[in-house]
Amino acid sequence: MKLARYLSLALLVTAGIPAIVSADDKQAMLEDALSAAPPTLRDKVTVMDWDNNVLQEGSSAYTCFPTPPQLEGTAPMCMDGPWMAWAQAWMKKEPVETKTIGISYMLAGDGGASNTDPYAKGETADNQWVVEGPHLMIITPDKTLLDSLPTDPNNGGPYVMWKGTPYEHIMVPVGPRK
Repeated sequence: MKLARYLSLALLVTAGIPAIVSADDKQAMLEDALSAAPPTLRDKVTVMDWDNNVLQEGSSAYTCFPTPPQLEGTAPMCMDGPWMAWAQAWMKKEPVETKTIGISYMLAGDGGASNTDPYAKGETADNQWVVEGPHLMIITPDKTLLDSLPTDPNNGGPYVMWKGTPYEHIMVPVGPRK
């Protein structure tokens, strides 16, 4: 999943490195972040930049982030509460216990990630690198439910990413790949 590409930036953010962002940059980040959300949620989500500055206050359970600045391409993401907890655990390489179903949107697609290695930084011969188009991601407290889905990202439907790791989740493509 695309969170692997967010790690470097997350470390910078937690290091407290300040960023100076112009109004135009803020608007561009807002538009980028909102491109991850379904149209019905865009005016209801909280949008934050990577320095945890709120760009838009929201009333829903979703928080959206723009594409991390160190990435080329597009990879904005909108996460609900369970996904935010999942992402924190992933960034810290800690175990995660999902207590409820979580849904994350990446409707603008992403720049690619390994389907097998949560921390891969690039494509290798054996890590099933996937550049996914618009998609949803689902986490569930009952990991046995994932056994009913394939792990092949080329099967034409939903698949499990990072199977067998603490960060396994369902990928649901909803549009063409880039």
